[in-house]
Amino acid sequence: MLLTGGLKSLLPHVLRRIIRCNRLSISNTSGMAEGYKQANVVILPKSLADDFEKFCHANDGPLPLLYRSKPGDWKCPSLSSDSDIRTDCLQYRIYKHGACTGSLKSLKEYSEQLKDMVTFYLGCSFSFEKAVQNAGIPVRNVEQKCNVSMYKTAVPCYSISTFCCNLVVTMRPIPESKLEAAVLATSELKEAHGAPIHIGDPGLLGIQDLSKPDYGDPVHLHPGDIPVFWACGVTGVEAVINCRAPLAFTHSPGCMFITDLKNDHVTVRSSKEVPQVHCVSQDPLHYSIVSAEAAQKIKNLETLIGIDPGHRGIIHLHRQDELLKACLSVSHARSVLITTGFPTHFTYEPPEENDGPPGALAIVAILQALEKEVAIVTDQRAMNLNKKIIEEAVQLGILKRPVPLLSYQRESADSALMFLCENGNPGRPRFDHLIAIERAGMAADGNYYNARKVNIKHLVDPIDELFLAAQTIPGVTTTGVGDGGNELGMGKVKDAVKKHIKNGDVIACDVEADFTIVAGVSNWGGYAIACALYILSSCEVHDRYLRKGVGFPQLSKKMVWLSALPSVTKEEKLLKTLVQHGVRSGKTASLEMEVDGLPFYNTHSLMIEKLL
Repeated sequence: MLLTGGLKSLLPHVLRRIIRCNRLSISNTSGMAEGYKQANVVILPKSLADDFEKFCHANDGPLPLLYRSKPGDWKCPSLSSDSDIRTDCLQYRIYKHGACTGSLKSLKEYSEQLKDMVTFYLGCSFSFEKAVQNAGIPVRNVEQKCNVSMYKTAVPCYSISTFCCNLVVTMRPIPESKLEAAVLATSELKEAHGAPIHIGDPGLLGIQDLSKPDYGDPVHLHPGDIPVFWACGVTGVEAVINCRAPLAFTHSPGCMFITDLKNDHVTVRSSKEVPQVHCVSQDPLHYSIVSAEAAQKIKNLETLIGIDPGHRGIIHLHRQDELLKACLSVSHARSVLITTGFPTHFTYEPPEENDGPPGALAIVAILQALEKEVAIVTDQRAMNLNKKIIEEAVQLGILKRPVPLLSYQRESADSALMFLCENGNPGRPRFDHLIAIERAGMAADGNYYNARKVNIKHLVDPIDELFLAAQTIPGVTTTGVGDGGNELGMGKVKDAVKKHIKNGDVIACDVEADFTIVAGVSNWGGYAIACALYILSSCEVHDRYLRKGVGFPQLSKKMVWLSALPSVTKEEKLLKTLVQHGVRSGKTASLEMEVDGLPFYNTHSLMIEKLL
């Protein structure tokens, strides 16, 4: 028997010959034939072959198809010069009607049956290990001389006919400082599964215990390592099990077919393809991926909305990249709760100003277009007003459909938790993300103040409590949008508010949000969120990460998303509606912006003031 020393430098055809002779004392092919592509293997009856090929194309993250053989063809000339699929994997598994009936070193005894079967060669993550090492990133399973960890997830693949299963992933521990380098090293190696499909808490994939992989070996994390997950070709094994074919064969997980194809170094050529990694949640730990081009567009939006038309000193409140991180978090959310309403005109009825509702409805519109659940929570006294505004927004075409309108009152110590979670259970939140836009925020003394230090607490329901409760619920993140520091969520910058904003020592909101978006006018922040979500949804890098590499790109819906964005026409119609209902001007102003070269707001602030 040959030992493992030196195997990583042997040429593929030599390794296949050694494997064929059953002369290796190893359990997997990780680290062997460095720089060459390895392949998962699925062998099916020819009657199922066309559907399985469609299944691969529909889920090309886990199942990048390298080669499909003809029935009975044991060779794969485009992948290797002298191979025989019956003998050239370290170990095989045999399945009968979906049940694994054993492992084999050779399939020669099934040569007759194989004449009516088709072999699929699918890309493998072992192929990118050398590229990862070349980027200065440790490959822990190679260091620990074990197979990679593989896990079944709760993520469903796109089904084709009898082929349906959940995604299987590999996990590699990556030092936090090397996350972006790992993504960059693998993103262009699409035939080896490409970029990761998840970075962070395994529970978000439905994986309960990293120490108990479904396939392979446990791989131990070093201090400072983050679990990073790639789509895995063993997904094909799960598909074989579920299709219940009378006879099928696969490689044994980790025992790959080694090809003669080199992993040629691919240079990412444009910012549209260069991935960036951003942390969007600490509890549970969750990172997202976006292209450098999309990230830069969102950063430009952030700069644009930071213009200070009132010269109030909001530049001192800005936190860099908060818009990007907030919108990445919202992009991953299933259900979003929005609140708005600042009764600045406290001597009038209604006391609301027109800064806030237009921005809130702009966010609602894009979330509806993105097919997310969304609701609005507001003051009980303002329910009828908001109901009328929402109904007219639907009639005007600003919203696709009415949005649920809720109110919140404190009735007991756990009222906020009961509101946010099913039966008050933090493990079952109703909303993944809360957004406050131009919403009066509670100051340190428990009161609510407008910019002139007038206490308006009697007009404000304690919706702040929802944001405070959200801090205790894993997986629920929050965003605050404001323009003066007295808005809900601005507690994150309260020290700067107290130092730089007039009356800040009194009016500063004390309640923090995870992300704080500061704009010259809060509505601008809402419009920027809507546009940033459009940019993210149109980003191929981010779209693939959201889909976990399964199913088809969602870019065909781009025109639907585009039609949901704010526009000058929509702004004018909505502001007229607010005026008709007695809502007065606060400081609303429009702003020149472009998204993908398309102007969405091109009027001057004076035009808005004249309109009102």
